[in-house]
Amino acid sequence: MVQIREFRISMPISLEEYQIAQMYMVTKMQEESTTTSEGVEVLKNRAFENDVLGKGRYTSKVYHLKSKVPAWLTTFAPADALLMQEEAWNAYPRCKTVIKCPYFASFRLTIETIHKADNGHSENVHGLSKELLKARQVENINISSATRDYWSYLLGSSDVDLSEFRSLRADRGPLLDGWQDKCDPVMTAYKLVTIDAPYWGFGYRLEQALLAAERALFLESHRNCFAWIDEWFGMTMDQLRELERQSDTSLNEKLGKATSIAPEEAFDQKIPKDSLKSMEHLNKL
Repeated sequence: MVQIREFRISMPISLEEYQIAQMYMVTKMQEESTTTSEGVEVLKNRAFENDVLGKGRYTSKVYHLKSKVPAWLTTFAPADALLMQEEAWNAYPRCKTVIKCPYFASFRLTIETIHKADNGHSENVHGLSKELLKARQVENINISSATRDYWSYLLGSSDVDLSEFRSLRADRGPLLDGWQDKCDPVMTAYKLVTIDAPYWGFGYRLEQALLAAERALFLESHRNCFAWIDEWFGMTMDQLRELERQSDTSLNEKLGKATSIAPEEAFDQKIPKDSLKSMEHLNKL
């Protein structure tokens, strides 16, 4: 059964600041999680332009998981075979991500994100039909929450207490109860996650596990976005692109991959037809 979950993550930063914060966070977290045996391999990272999203950034990555794979899943497949292939089209403030696993050919996870300058109360930013709205479950993620679970342990989590943290450079924080309704600036990432693992016997369990993993990842990554504000605050897009370029090369070298990152010039990136179908509602926005 296909699972549809909309995660809403509000942030005490502006819509413009979040683009910088998110880029910095992804780059730093990838560096921290990549070793000689597991982590992120970058295949492509370049500009794109098409009729669906307009102009943006296309990336293709492979996630070598190994130690991040739940023990029960290794009864169905060896840990070193559970690679995740990710394609992402980031045309901020909209983004589309498609994740597949070659070992489970029918598995598919998509994340459609829309960023808005609000506090998380917009009800249908993805323009879903009545049928999809009935199937969708909404979950608000509070980055100041101290809640941790199995996936938090597996993915790793910081020990910064955002209810006490205050940014020196931006003069923001701490995040106390109800901060989303009092904070200025504020913005929200609306992440529509669709998971389909049509496998009898363990497919539903896999879908639920991955939803829990995405929840933990969204919480930790967005906690880091704010906790690292004094590192990225004031950075320019050009500085981030150079940092990203250096990091992509570093990641592949750590993993012993001789992958050559695609050139910078923009190109007409064709989104697969099965991805286009699930993006049709974006054109109505």
